[in-house]
Amino acid sequence: MPTKKKQIKITLKKGLAGSQQYQKDCVRTLGLHKIGQSTVREDNPNVRGVISKVAHLVTVEEA
Repeated sequence: MPTKKKQIKITLKKGLAGSQQYQKDCVRTLGLHKIGQSTVREDNPNVRGVISKVAHLVTVEEA
């Protein structure tokens, strides 16, 4: 039986005004565009690395 991969829910909590360009790019990479918007991604080191760059703008919870 294959194991189910962990999923995380990422929600944009703050706006991007005044943020640096790389932070805006990271948020777009996660698939977020508006404040309050959420997306579900596979929990892996690549996604966690992007989240760490914008941790002050997003919240993360297990899905």
